[in-house]
Amino acid sequence: MAKIRPFEALRPQPQLAKQVASKPYDVLNSAEAKTEAVGNAFSFLHITKSEIDLPETVDIHAQQVYDLALENLNAFVQRDVLFKESKPCYYIYQLIMDGRAQTGLVCVSSIDDYNNDIIKKHEFTRPEKEQDRINHIKTSGAQTGNVFLAYRNQTSIDAIIDKHKTTKNPVYDFTAEDGIQHTVWAVSDSETIQQITDLFETQVPCTYIADGHHRAASAAKVKLALGEKATPAADYFLTTLFPSNQLHIMDYNRVVKDLNGHTPESFLAALENEFEIQKQEAAFKPAGLHSFGMYLNNTWYSLTSKLGTYNDADPIGVLDVTILSNNVLAKLLNIQDQRTDKRIDFVGGIRGLAELEKRVESGEMAIAFSLYPVTIDQLFNIADAGEVMPPKSTWFEPKLRDGLLTHLIY
Repeated sequence: MAKIRPFEALRPQPQLAKQVASKPYDVLNSAEAKTEAVGNAFSFLHITKSEIDLPETVDIHAQQVYDLALENLNAFVQRDVLFKESKPCYYIYQLIMDGRAQTGLVCVSSIDDYNNDIIKKHEFTRPEKEQDRINHIKTSGAQTGNVFLAYRNQTSIDAIIDKHKTTKNPVYDFTAEDGIQHTVWAVSDSETIQQITDLFETQVPCTYIADGHHRAASAAKVKLALGEKATPAADYFLTTLFPSNQLHIMDYNRVVKDLNGHTPESFLAALENEFEIQKQEAAFKPAGLHSFGMYLNNTWYSLTSKLGTYNDADPIGVLDVTILSNNVLAKLLNIQDQRTDKRIDFVGGIRGLAELEKRVESGEMAIAFSLYPVTIDQLFNIADAGEVMPPKSTWFEPKLRDGLLTHLIY
């Protein structure tokens, strides 16, 4: 059963919350983060992506970057931008995007649960991304990135959270520049804290990583590396748990640097073995399973998988990300391991199809693919079976903001 605990969050003063709260470190590159933080000395990006305060010649994975993250974190505390909660609390975090609300419980989850598959995974991680967060956590002593967990919703838990939202005042309530409203309530009374803890331990047999595989893996590896020096806080990592009936998964698209020796014409010809191909007049967003968009040579195409080219009896084989991986990326483009191959990159659906066009038209990439989103039931079924999806199969929106609630491990 799921083992969660309240924690003493490091969090911003209420009047500074909107300025501190930043987009997650892993949805922005360094240049985007630097632009995002311009004119905002309180942005948490100075901690999560501290390279923005260093010359561009500095390697973003240099120890100097992590040292500056710690320095900036300490400065935020010394200037009273951030303060540490006086007692362990749970936090209720509601996000509203385009009129749709979802509410999660911010807590710390057990690293033993992660290691013992009470917290279920559906993706392998990329080693270089793991190492980046390992270095950041070990140097700063802070888990700044929230791991987004899902669970099969329970009415008893919903009732407690809904009651707290309607009877208590939030500690934060603001609308970010992207139009998403963020509201946070602190749950500090011991009775409610115990009720929530007990309900998860008795009614929630497992949780599922929806977003944050690298953050979770990094926290577990930091705890292991600390060995006997690990504090009790290091036995847990920062998570927000959302009931499954509130979640929305978006598409997670692919761009590839080259055609592996093909010309556009020969590549199209090779695709005809597995797909029905139609040229499109505009950007193509798939409307159903086994349909793909492809942007090649300044032209959009729709690709529809032919029957018999995928295994619909296999929960992994039937996924569109698997079909694309097997029938295009591996077979035609020789991308055998998407976790480590530098020729492929991933573009979250929130950026839209225009981002795919931009990456190709700039010459940075040769081809782009748009996919239909994975469903939450597919994610649960695969994780329950102990299987993993191809990397970067799911993109959840809206995103939790970094900086509102941080877990210190020392």
